[in-house]
Amino acid sequence: MRLLKVLYIQVLIGIAAGVFVGWLIPAFAPTAKLISDTFINMIKMVITPVIFLTIVLGITGAGNLKRVGRVGGKGLIYFEVVTTFALIIGLVVANLLKPGAGISTDHLPKENLDKYTSAAKEMNWGEFFSHIVPTNIMDSFAKGDLLQVLFFGVLFSVAITRIGSSGAKIVSMFENLNKAFFQVIHIVMKLSPVGAFGGMAYTIGKFGFASLVLLGKLLLSYYITSLLFIFIVLNLITRYYGFSLWKLLVYIKEELLIVLGASSSESVLPNIMEKLEAAGCERTVVGLIIPTGYSFNLDGTTIYLSMATLFLAQVFGIDLSFTQQLTIIGILLVTSKGAAGVTGSGFIVLTSTLTILKVIPLEGLALLIGVDRFMSEGRALTNMIGNTVATVIIAKSEKAIDMDVYRKVVEKK
Repeated sequence: MRLLKVLYIQVLIGIAAGVFVGWLIPAFAPTAKLISDTFINMIKMVITPVIFLTIVLGITGAGNLKRVGRVGGKGLIYFEVVTTFALIIGLVVANLLKPGAGISTDHLPKENLDKYTSAAKEMNWGEFFSHIVPTNIMDSFAKGDLLQVLFFGVLFSVAITRIGSSGAKIVSMFENLNKAFFQVIHIVMKLSPVGAFGGMAYTIGKFGFASLVLLGKLLLSYYITSLLFIFIVLNLITRYYGFSLWKLLVYIKEELLIVLGASSSESVLPNIMEKLEAAGCERTVVGLIIPTGYSFNLDGTTIYLSMATLFLAQVFGIDLSFTQQLTIIGILLVTSKGAAGVTGSGFIVLTSTLTILKVIPLEGLALLIGVDRFMSEGRALTNMIGNTVATVIIAKSEKAIDMDVYRKVVEKK
């Protein structure tokens, strides 16, 4: 009975119950989606203020704006290098396993792709960076645009440091506000087993296990690739920086299970920030790297985009040359960054990439719609793990982590 009081055990029960209910009662799917969406919305309602407050408190507490710029620069370089590895691994595994080979195009699902193609046309990659600057910060908070909130938060932090004692009063007030928002999160997280139940019941009830049969090889290939990326690439990086990936994953196990059930890495973003601070990472690093990472370090989404592109090429019997595959890497390094803050971003960015390539029919996207939800859990988990690891690494490189606290909290030494 004591185990039932542990949150991650409750989440596991919720996931198992969701699979069972979704399988037995498919008609429950709309209600299950409502439950899942409500839980995620309860988290989203505090994400932007928590991000803003963490950024402001971190930067004003750092007292060195040059260091803040250095942390941000290191983060962006790290993100670009690691996402490039993710892209390459996705292409290598897709070439070896060929998940699209042998799938007939005669029975493509008749899905309406207009919403994806139109959204892809509307995405102007040249304007991506100008979009970072908000026209109305209240609108940015309302929409949950993390990049715009991050940009404004940095400017606001600089302004506070220039107004002397008045700024100190604002910081003190923000400290109390931050504590209150995290208390809201703690209350909401008690409902995470219900949210995980709803998310899993919707996935199974809506799409069923049947869609897994046709595209099972693609799903298997994707998850193999994600595991290779996590336990080889990220593991080697963490070993180089002198900490254990496995122990870090155990430390965030509750958040991993919540993401698995809710199929959204946003559902645990504030929790991850709080846990990283509790593990000894300085607030400045956590406040800059986590929100930036959720825009520029989407490792799981990057793997998905590279594999899905090759999968569709194989379905249509299109033999992409080595040069064309290098072109895909180059395009995805740009287009994958546009996934930030866009609903259905994976499909929209994939559509945009295929439109640029002009060698793979867009109709093939209909094959992916039914199985996409089953892949979204993997994308969300990989994205979250990648950003958690990135924060610890940047903190270590900046000597912005108390390793005694980290070993005690994470590694239980």
